[in-house]
Amino acid sequence: MAFDFIKRIFNPEKVEIALDDIQSLILRSRPIPYFGTVALIEIKEPSAGKKLLKALLPLISSAENWHVNLSASIFISFTYKGLKALGLPENSLSSFPETFKQGMAARSTYLYDIDDNDPKNWERTFLHSNIHITAAIIANTEDDWQQKLKEFKETFGAERHIHLIESLDFGATEEMKNVFGFRDGISNPEIEGSGIDNPPGYDKPIKAGEFILGYPGETGIIKPFPQPEILGKNGSFLIFRKYQSQVAEFNKFIKENSSTPEEEELLAAKIVGRWRSGAPLVLTPEKDDPDLGADAQKNNDFSYSEDQLGKKCPFGAHARRMNPRDSKSFILEDGRLHRIIRRAVSFGDIVPPEVTVNDRKERGQFFIGISADAMGTLEFLQKQWANNGNSVNLGDEKDPIIGVQRDGVFTCPTDPLIKRYHNLQTFNIVKGGEYCFIPSLSALKWISELD
Repeated sequence: MAFDFIKRIFNPEKVEIALDDIQSLILRSRPIPYFGTVALIEIKEPSAGKKLLKALLPLISSAENWHVNLSASIFISFTYKGLKALGLPENSLSSFPETFKQGMAARSTYLYDIDDNDPKNWERTFLHSNIHITAAIIANTEDDWQQKLKEFKETFGAERHIHLIESLDFGATEEMKNVFGFRDGISNPEIEGSGIDNPPGYDKPIKAGEFILGYPGETGIIKPFPQPEILGKNGSFLIFRKYQSQVAEFNKFIKENSSTPEEEELLAAKIVGRWRSGAPLVLTPEKDDPDLGADAQKNNDFSYSEDQLGKKCPFGAHARRMNPRDSKSFILEDGRLHRIIRRAVSFGDIVPPEVTVNDRKERGQFFIGISADAMGTLEFLQKQWANNGNSVNLGDEKDPIIGVQRDGVFTCPTDPLIKRYHNLQTFNIVKGGEYCFIPSLSALKWISELD
């Protein structure tokens, strides 16, 4: 349904960016349902890395048909160490942002990755110093996924200088539920110049330069990008973070602070900002509306202008904090400059609301975010919107879903008094991550042919 809707609003006369040179994942929404694999790869010798790129190039999809439900696609990005391992010239390497060169673990202070999220607690895979490539295979059927995964693995051949560090599978059904049981991935910014016709319920498209290198952004300025132009233009930067979700702990918190099943569902929705179906609280504040939640033309057609007191959707709700829309901000900021394209995918099974004991199984989310300034955007979102309540006048309160909690508090405006819930835990724990560069297709070819 979602892809049929997108197909109807694509207007080729509005295309102003090089769709045929941009990797597909930047513009292509996740298929419904989806099946996929993330692969972390080490390059042990530059020529082997270039040989791998030449073999992968025919398998990597461009964004030319982003509005069509492709059966399967492959996406590839590089860490700074990966670009060095490929033998990029020094003048090209030096043209990358310092935050990218330092890497995510080294930026932990700026990301508020402390306590449970501190890199010293990350999985060994992500403390491995040689993650060079982050690749993803994603498809809308299990058969297409397995076929494309087979093709991907065949590109390695018997090359001993390419090491597959780890592969991690993910997926979701037609309901698109995350492991907490909530519909996920509903709201994403539209990119001006991609051919999008602005449909009802969607924000005004954002200038391409906020997401794709080499184009003007919201301020009318083209941001600096890696050089030469063939390397940087039509590329972007990517955030990759693995979260382990503490769903049983979330369920326990909800039950301990509710008296009836109806109260449990309402409190869970208040914390997330949407009901489990995806229906926004602003449009249906008293009970869930599954038909609204499943309607791609309506479930994002709302604003917070008529809920300025936060009695329908609390100011501190996850969805409202991370996309304030037209909410009143208590500090000077432009929300359009902090949007990010989210391509997050879930792994592991969904935990029912009645389960309150952690079984220690792996489940959570691979957060994949795309922006021309992914490093700066993530650091702002993490330190300001997720872990600081100043913008919503909530002091030290953290985001109840992704914030790092220390005896956390969640404020819920109600009649006649404000209600505060105490002792929130960190419900999503970072287990590792990387900053990556997404080259264009022409850049991939250029890198593969470097002498």
